[in-house]
Amino acid sequence: MNTIQGSCLCGGIQYSTHVAPLTTAVCHCSDCQKQSGSAFSVNVMVPAEGFLAEGQTLASYQTRGGSGLPVRRFFCSHCGSALYTEMTALPGVLAVKAGTLADAAIATPNLHLWCASAQPWVAIDRSLPCFEHAATE
Repeated sequence: MNTIQGSCLCGGIQYSTHVAPLTTAVCHCSDCQKQSGSAFSVNVMVPAEGFLAEGQTLASYQTRGGSGLPVRRFFCSHCGSALYTEMTALPGVLAVKAGTLADAAIATPNLHLWCASAQPWVAIDRSLPCFEHAATE
């Protein structure tokens, strides 16, 4: 497996992993909409073990997810780029923002999450699994 690499917009935060991604999910939850400034977020799910993020401007913000459990979102405090998310409901897994990948072409979505929160003008590919809430519910 090739290394997956990425960075924030200003390049101040660099990340990488040698571990193969688990899946790629399109999340339509309201928190992902707010964080991305768009209608959804495309997330490459990777094992936390083997993931390395480096840079002095790495910051985080913690909220409660739909499960009621903590969700910590990591971003660059200099340029504001959302980078990855750590969810207590999915221990050992990180959701890396596909737009920050050095090669975003590897991020072909396999499923949709929180479809109940999707904007009505977003066309969801219903040939893929679509969970009205989280896939773990």
